[in-house]
Amino acid sequence: MPATQLLLLACLVWGLGARTAQLRKANDRSGRCQYTFSVASPNESSCPEQGQAMSAIQDLQRDSSAQRADLESTKARLRSLESLVHQLTLDEAAGPSATQEGLQRELGALRREREQLESQNRELEASYSNLLRDKSALEEEKRRLREENEDLARRLDSSSQEVARLRRGQCPQARGTPQDVPSGSREGCGELVWVGEPLTLRRAETITGKYGVWMRDPKPAYPYTQETTWRIDTVGTDIRQVFEYDLSSQFLQGYPSKVHVLPRPLESTGAVVYRGSLYFQGAESRTVIRYELNTETVKAEKEIPGAGYHGQFPYSWGGYTDIDLAVDETGLWVIYSTQEAKGAIVLSKLNPESLELERTWETNIRKQSVANAFIICGRLYTISSYSAPDATINFVYDTGTGRSRALTVPFKNRYKYSSMVDYNPLEKKLFAWDNFNMVTYDLRLSEM
Repeated sequence: MPATQLLLLACLVWGLGARTAQLRKANDRSGRCQYTFSVASPNESSCPEQGQAMSAIQDLQRDSSAQRADLESTKARLRSLESLVHQLTLDEAAGPSATQEGLQRELGALRREREQLESQNRELEASYSNLLRDKSALEEEKRRLREENEDLARRLDSSSQEVARLRRGQCPQARGTPQDVPSGSREGCGELVWVGEPLTLRRAETITGKYGVWMRDPKPAYPYTQETTWRIDTVGTDIRQVFEYDLSSQFLQGYPSKVHVLPRPLESTGAVVYRGSLYFQGAESRTVIRYELNTETVKAEKEIPGAGYHGQFPYSWGGYTDIDLAVDETGLWVIYSTQEAKGAIVLSKLNPESLELERTWETNIRKQSVANAFIICGRLYTISSYSAPDATINFVYDTGTGRSRALTVPFKNRYKYSSMVDYNPLEKKLFAWDNFNMVTYDLRLSEM
């Protein structure tokens, strides 16, 4: 090393804190001039061992590697910043139109979304307004129906009082004529000559009540009375509910005191109540079932031999009215048809306990040509139409003589869809279900 460089190095070391330095000049063994520069360590009192020196070197290497990694990370961040600056420069070169177009698209989408929300809000407000109007209309209809029910209840009470008064004022029976007609007897029964205008008692609330049957027991058994009413809505495929009303006022107002759930579904509108039991046709079968209402148990079942069912021989209005049960002064009946009768009406008298057929009559009246039928004093009467406003009682069949003949007794279908017409021998009225409406008809029989 030249002497000048050694002098510079000595100055540098002195500046870094080494205060003791020696420079010697001498020839080596070969006679060559040699400079020797010695510097005392400012920190170490003695020289470290070789292992310690290596450790210090490794520490310096690790520090150097860490500094190198930091440097590379700094370079990477610098390159990323340069890339961003470059992209911004390109965007500025393209001008503000591209950015503005993107913002315009976003703004347009937000405006469309706002318009859709406002439109939905307007629709909801309109729907809410319509619902409020419907609610007001329904409340008005409910009020009107309540007033009608109250009026009907008053009229019914008045009619009951009038009937009681007329019974008290009846002429005395002829000597030897019994006061009460014995069971199974036709004494005192004339032929139907007049049917009055229908009196509407109430209207069904839902679509299931378009067709139905309502009944009172002409021979009520405890705990029921002649005022107890039963009702069945028959639209549907699994008809099991029977609504029971203890009082006429409950029936008129639509508040049942009990709901029976039958153990098997019934079919159509041919059910009746007699001596404390409900008699009905089991769905999709020719079986008649006796269901005791008080104990809620099935007491008897009986297949009607050969009877058509589920649309084979219905009345003209349809409704699976193949088997129709009826009650009159003489007892329990079933109206139906068979293949052997070729669709003509067949009548059978039933034992009300066992449902055994006691006697059967075959008529010459085709079942599908008439709209409905009922029995008074052992005579079968048929109705010409279920929908014509001015229909007629058009045939009568007398089981006493086995003969039938035509009639023309006027009969009104006020609501133009009579799906059930039954006779109640206790009240001497026809009960009917006409297009959601439960109605009664007064009637008159001829003198014997």
